[in-house]
Amino acid sequence: MSRYSYEPENPQQEGEYGIFWYSWLWNLLRPVLIFVCSALVIAGLVFTFWGRISGALIDPVDKNDETEVAFVINSGDSLTRVANRLEQENLVRNRSVFKYYADFMGFGQKIQAGEYTLTRAMTIDQIANRLTQGDGKPIVRTITVIPGWTVEDIAAYLVEQKALADPTIFLAKAKSGTEYGAYYYISDVLRSPTAAQRRYVLEGYLAADTYEVFTNATEDDIIRKLLSQTEAIFPETHHARAEELNLSMDEVLALASLIEKEAKTADFARVSAVFHNRLKTGMTLGSDVTIKYVLGVKRMVLTQADLGIDSPYNSYRNKGLPPGPICAPSPKAIEAALYPDESFLADQYLYFCSKNPDTGELHFSKTLAEHEQAVKVYLPLWEAFDRRVATP
Repeated sequence: MSRYSYEPENPQQEGEYGIFWYSWLWNLLRPVLIFVCSALVIAGLVFTFWGRISGALIDPVDKNDETEVAFVINSGDSLTRVANRLEQENLVRNRSVFKYYADFMGFGQKIQAGEYTLTRAMTIDQIANRLTQGDGKPIVRTITVIPGWTVEDIAAYLVEQKALADPTIFLAKAKSGTEYGAYYYISDVLRSPTAAQRRYVLEGYLAADTYEVFTNATEDDIIRKLLSQTEAIFPETHHARAEELNLSMDEVLALASLIEKEAKTADFARVSAVFHNRLKTGMTLGSDVTIKYVLGVKRMVLTQADLGIDSPYNSYRNKGLPPGPICAPSPKAIEAALYPDESFLADQYLYFCSKNPDTGELHFSKTLAEHEQAVKVYLPLWEAFDRRVATP
């Protein structure tokens, strides 16, 4: 026997040695195998359970149905309302799952109003993503009401901008004003003795400004938006000043509307002083713009027939202010109505006329003789302007 070979002295020792080796290996692998088998069993249960849950609540309603479905989200729709309608249209399996998923993934506050095309093959993630991208159509539009515009000007502009399809409803609402009595200043107008004489109850109260309105805004939505701004341009300090002058808010706006139409901004306070002086002395205001408001004309030269028109707005025949505003005055015109030029008040200026129709520059006079002389000087310019404007 080689001295390098191994032979156990006791045969029993060999058996014990072999048993020890395999026992040690089994003890090592057994917990690993148990864990793996348990994990496989659990995974199988989880996948089976998830498959059932996903199939019932999460998966596309029909992954093979690519039929396009129109889905509209209106401005102001909540996530809950959107989720409810998605389920009603059979675009998601469960509205609550969609709602909680959209909330959890941060889609809830990003969903945009619009008109969408969805399919029943889309996942809830695809639908949520689609509804946050918008439909490519603007949901708001910008509109601008220019100082000096009448209700009819505003209506025509809104139709031109495609904010309204037709001016009829807008004009009818502005004419009656009865739907807007919740605004205190409109309530005052509706109760005033001149309410029935007005062409439009809301004239002068659709504030000139730039606004953002929803593309699907109705006539009522737009009117309320413009009316709300009126309060902002007539703060409490204006009310206090109006009381000092013994004028109502409506009278201030009426006076401001005449100033807006008669002059450029630089002359607002001077024109205001002329009107204040005439009111104080009991004269008629003699303002051409009131005649133009009734006739709907823009020419400079008015005929005797024009000046004699039978209308409560005719400030040549009727003393005092017209029944109401004749346009939307600017904040500066309102301020001028409240704060006329002090020097022109003191110097008793009573007349003005246009010097240059193209620039709007005015000539002011204290006496009728001075005024009539100025009219003779500038009349040819007015006639030339009217011919030029009338030429196609």
